Amino acid sequence: MTLPLHLLPTDALAGRGVGDVVVLDGPEGRHAATVRRTRVGEHLLLTDGGGLRIEAEVVSVGSGTLDLRVVSVTSDPEPSPRLVLVQALAKNDRDDQAIEAATECGVDEVVPWQASRSVVQWRGERGDKAWRKWDAVLVAATKQSRRTRRPVLAPAATSAQLSARIGAAAAAFVLHEDARMPLAGVTLPASGDVVVVVGPEGGISPEELAAFEAAGGVAVRLGDTVLRSSSAGPAALAVLSAMSRWR
Repeated sequence: MTLPLHLLPTDALAGRGVGDVVVLDGPEGRHAATVRRTRVGEHLLLTDGGGLRIEAEVVSVGSGTLDLRVVSVTSDPEPSPRLVLVQALAKNDRDDQAIEAATECGVDEVVPWQASRSVVQWRGERGDKAWRKWDAVLVAATKQSRRTRRPVLAPAATSAQLSARIGAAAAAFVLHEDARMPLAGVTLPASGDVVVVVGPEGGISPEELAAFEAAGGVAVRLGDTVLRSSSAGPAALAVLSAMSRWR
């Protein structure tokens, strides 16, 4: 069984070496001590979300805090190519479900997209609150899937901004039910950003699709069935990860 992982700020782990003691407190410490009932002698993984992997042994447990002695320090390499999911805003928390599963499938960056057919609108304080909720979902999924690199959450993008992002990518694939090319048949670049675009419940508009294709995006399909916005992105990332990482 894999060790539980705790995500800490970079400055809390910077410069730590074998034999050093790290104090796990705050929400992470309370979860480990109170919820998981971690005991002396157990081992945990610590990360800063940037690839650092520290294995540590629990040497003492207090009220919501743990003292940990570092056993090993390694760094996981940055993946290449980078997998970027552009997820259209969706209703009923389906976009939350999408980015949670996408994190488990290896996504490196998530871009919230305000598509023309998105029912949900991110504006003002409501938009800021929704962005922070997405970020919390990514953090929780990072820890659950034992990742040492947490996905980057980009600012919400308009369709025009997304076209520019597609134009700068090494490859970009737009999931569309009328596409003829299967995603499983594409060739991935060795490096750079590989962008996957998932539309809202009402689909990607013809105008958006035309703009994305003009910027260099390629319309692709996953199969003969139509997937929800909550499952299309993770399914696509699983295909791409099987082609590039899960070997």
